[in-house]
Amino acid sequence: MTSLATQTRDTTFLCAEGVSHVYPDGVQAIADVSLSLAPGSFTALVGPSGVGKSTLLRILGGLLKPSSGAVSLRSSPPHLSPDPVGIVFQRDNLMPWRTAYDNVCLPLEVQGVRAPERVQSLLELVGLDGFAHSYPSQLSGGMAQRVALARALVHRPELLLLDEPFGALDALTRERMGQELMRIWHAMPVTVFMVTHSITEAVRLADEVLVMTGYPGRITEHVVVNLPRPRELSLEATTAFQKLVMDIRAAIEEAGV
Repeated sequence: MTSLATQTRDTTFLCAEGVSHVYPDGVQAIADVSLSLAPGSFTALVGPSGVGKSTLLRILGGLLKPSSGAVSLRSSPPHLSPDPVGIVFQRDNLMPWRTAYDNVCLPLEVQGVRAPERVQSLLELVGLDGFAHSYPSQLSGGMAQRVALARALVHRPELLLLDEPFGALDALTRERMGQELMRIWHAMPVTVFMVTHSITEAVRLADEVLVMTGYPGRITEHVVVNLPRPRELSLEATTAFQKLVMDIRAAIEEAGV
C-alpha cells in the first residue's frame, strides 16, 4: 500500500488538501481529505453508503465548494479551471425528448460549438452506431449510460468523474459496461475518478483504490493496484486479484462501519 500523495507536484493533475465539508443543516460529510491524481490515471473511491463519497466527487468537479481546505485542477480551483470536466451520475439524466445524438450534442450546444463528426465518432466509440436517432425510452439501461458517457466525453474533458455510473444496472450489464469503459479509456485517455460500492469493480478498473470510512468520511487507505492491463474478467479468479479485494474489504471492516 502506498499513496499518490508521494508523487511530485510536477506529475500531479488534481490535488485536494485538507478538504472538509459541512452542509447548511450542520451535517459534516467529509473531514480533512487529501489526495492527488496523476494525469491519465484511473482512481476508484470505495466505502460504505453515507460516508461522503459523492460529496467529495462533487467538490473535485467544482459543483460544490469545500467548507475548508483547497482543491486545484492544474493549479486552479475546479470551478475556475479552463480544463473541461465530464461527469456521469448513477442515473443517466438524459432528456427524454432528445435523441441519443441530440443528448450527446448538448455540452457542445452550451459552448456554441458544432462538431457533428465528433458526436458521431463518440457514438461509434461507445458502441451505439445505428442508435443515433433513438430516444431514451427506446434504449436499455446500459445503452442509456453509454449515451451519458458519450455526452460527458464529447467536449474532450481532462477529468472524467463517475458517480456509481453502473449502480442501477444488473450484474451482467454492469460487468460488460466496466469492460466497455476500459476500452473507451484506452481509446480516449482521460484522468478518471470513480465512486463505486463494488470493491471487485474498483480493483478490476483502477490503478489505485482509495478507501473512505467514518462519519464524517476520511480517506483511510490508498491501495495501489499492480495488475497488468488489459484486464479480462478472468483476472478476478487470480490470487493477486483476490488479495487486493480482501485487503480493501479488511480496511473497511477495521474501520467498524
